[in-house]
Amino acid sequence: MTPAQATSTTRAPGTGSAPPLEDLTTRANVHDLVVDFYREIVFDELLEPVFDEVAEVDWASHIPRLIDYWCRILFGTKEYVGQVTAVHRHLHSLDAVRPEHCDRWYSMWIAAVDRQGAGPTSDHAKTHAASLMAGMAKHIFGYEWTPPEPGDSPNP
Repeated sequence: MTPAQATSTTRAPGTGSAPPLEDLTTRANVHDLVVDFYREIVFDELLEPVFDEVAEVDWASHIPRLIDYWCRILFGTKEYVGQVTAVHRHLHSLDAVRPEHCDRWYSMWIAAVDRQGAGPTSDHAKTHAASLMAGMAKHIFGYEWTPPEPGDSPNP
């Protein structure tokens, strides 16, 4: 088996199951995760209006910044320069970010991570997302938030 075959996420003929996913280990992995996640966001009836109508996100500049952010969190790189708190405080001032937004964002993030990787770095991406959202909810949005249990916040 070649390395490409070993890391492929396609199903082996006749097995009906995909090989185990590898962990998030490269910037390319993070790129795929971020693109996968936000591709789902733009079709989500709850979150899409927040990103498109309220925040008026310019995806061409936003996606690379998010890749830099997550590479900093997961790998300790230094490319990300930004103010996560200030950006979300401004967003909340335009239109309140509610607990259901946090639940949906988090549930969709977990699903995207699960589609893209498995291992310690993938687990860190999930735990950081929970801590990040809990901190923003408490200090910016003005309420306590805890991650929903799997299945508690269904995606449409």
